[in-house]
Amino acid sequence: MEKTIIPNVLTIAGVDPSGGAGVLADIKAISALGGYGCGVIAALTAQNTCAVTGVCPVPASFVRDQLETLFEDVRIDAVKIGMLSDVAVIEEVAQALERYRPRFVVLDPVMVAKSGDRLLPENCVQALKTKLLPLATVLTPNLPEAAVLAGETEITQEGQMQALADKLLPLMGKDSWLLLKGGHLTGTKVPDLLTNGEVNVVFKADRIETKNTHGTGCTLSSALATLLPQCETVPEAVEKAKKYLWEAISHSGDLTVGHGHGPVHHFYRFLTH
Repeated sequence: MEKTIIPNVLTIAGVDPSGGAGVLADIKAISALGGYGCGVIAALTAQNTCAVTGVCPVPASFVRDQLETLFEDVRIDAVKIGMLSDVAVIEEVAQALERYRPRFVVLDPVMVAKSGDRLLPENCVQALKTKLLPLATVLTPNLPEAAVLAGETEITQEGQMQALADKLLPLMGKDSWLLLKGGHLTGTKVPDLLTNGEVNVVFKADRIETKNTHGTGCTLSSALATLLPQCETVPEAVEKAKKYLWEAISHSGDLTVGHGHGPVHHFYRFLTH
C-alpha cells in the first residue's frame, strides 16, 4: 500500500494574538485538514476580536531570511499568503515564489479586519497587483477587496460578480483561478464564484447567523492551500474547503473567545462536546 504523503503547507501572513486570524488560524486549519503547517511571519499586530490597535511590519530582510532558510530545507507543497503590510515585504515574497516555484499558491488579499480596521496600506495595493497576483494559483478576495484590486466601486448584486471577475482575471496568470467570495451580499444564501475564464462554478451555502466570523477569509484560504495537493482539481478543493469553513462557523458557538467578532471552531471535528 502506497504511503500517503502529508502536504507541507506554508502560511506567509501576520500574527493575530487572539488566534482567530492570521498565522495562528492558518496553522489550525492546515492541521485540521491533514497538512503539516509552516509559518513565515510577515507582520505583527496588536489585535483582539474587537479591534486592531497596532500593526508592526517585520523587516523585509528578515522575511527573506525566514523564506530562504525554510525553502532550502523543507519541501513546500503549497503556500498561502495573507497579510503583507509593506511593499518591500511583498517584493521579497514574490522573489521567493519565483525562485522556489511551489506548486500551489493561494493569495488572500487581506485589506481590512472584521473590526473595520485597515490592514493593507494604500501604497501596497499596486505592489500586490503587479508582483503577487500573477503568481497566484487561486486568488480569494471578498467583494470589497475585489473592488479595490479592480479599481471599481463595490458591487451589491450577485449578477454583477461575473463582470467583476472578468476585470480581475487579466491581472492573474494564464492558469490561475479566482474565487470571488459573496459574503458581503444580502440574502439567506451566500454565493461564491470560482472561475478561470473558461470554467465558472457557483457555490451557494446557507448563511449562518452569527457574529463569529473573525478570520473566515484566513481559514478558507489556508484550508484551500492544504486541500489543493490532496485533490484532483481546483473546484474539488474549493468545494471541500468551503464545506470545512461552513462547519467551523456552524460550531463557533462552542467557543467563548472575546466580546466582538469571535473566531470559528477550526477543530470542531475533534473538540466538539
